[in-house]
Amino acid sequence: MTKTAMAPADFKAGYISLAGLPNVGKSTLMNRIVGSKLSIVTPKPQTTRGVVRGILTTDKAQMIFFDTAGIHRPHDRLGECMVESARATFRDADIIYLLTEACEPKPEQIELTAQVRELGKPTFLIINKVDLVRKDTLLPLIGHFTTLMDFTEIVPVSALQGDNVDELVELTVRCLPKSPPYYPEDIMSDQIERDFIAEFIREQVFKNTREEIPYSSAVVIDEMQERPNGGAYIRASVIVEKDSQKAIVLGSRGSMIKKIGTDARREIESFMGYKVFLELFVKVEKKWRDDPRALKRLGFS
Repeated sequence: MTKTAMAPADFKAGYISLAGLPNVGKSTLMNRIVGSKLSIVTPKPQTTRGVVRGILTTDKAQMIFFDTAGIHRPHDRLGECMVESARATFRDADIIYLLTEACEPKPEQIELTAQVRELGKPTFLIINKVDLVRKDTLLPLIGHFTTLMDFTEIVPVSALQGDNVDELVELTVRCLPKSPPYYPEDIMSDQIERDFIAEFIREQVFKNTREEIPYSSAVVIDEMQERPNGGAYIRASVIVEKDSQKAIVLGSRGSMIKKIGTDARREIESFMGYKVFLELFVKVEKKWRDDPRALKRLGFS
């Protein structure tokens, strides 16, 4: 298959939404399936904010994955946007992956399962991080979840190690509707480079700062252009809510923002495949997480 129009008659294609509470491994799983780091990953919950789309195309099928923010009780307009964007993908998907860690379901997990059940979509229960638990604990856990919903498939995986991920993909293909591919076979996402670059920078803010700063920050790409001798120049702004946060992100004599820039540049170059010159600035926009105009400008609606 070299062109979309040449897909075989029995080809399958569809959308899969990854649903779950914060920090259950949705981004790690999508990156593992697609084979590239499209979603940023940090140990902190609620790292993913928007919807990241990843595409895997095989000889038999094309799967478009929606990596979504963890479902949580929002404390501001940004949180409301994150949760609503995630739930919108549940409604649009052909299949839902309901992810959980290998532990007894929390009340929030039970509530989310009930919400997914009401949609009436084919739903896979993905029990992630099974490499961290004893195998004999899985059967009672599966039994507990099957009292909550009649799942299409139940698949224990380790997204980090890759355990059972190939089997998960095979089961997913079986469940997809017959359809020609939606995208050319050689792309892994339909999102623009600027989106990925902003996310790689924000990832390093998450990894290098603590307390409220990761959640109070956003990244805007102000300028991006090719350089005459190859590569690209990128100028970006890290947005925070307070002057005190700006001082921390800058660091003593600019040490923190320099480290964020160095670490982000390494990720950007690995993803883009060419050298970049990255220049970062820090700006204060007070209470941007509750400002509808600021949220719209930053890509949230």
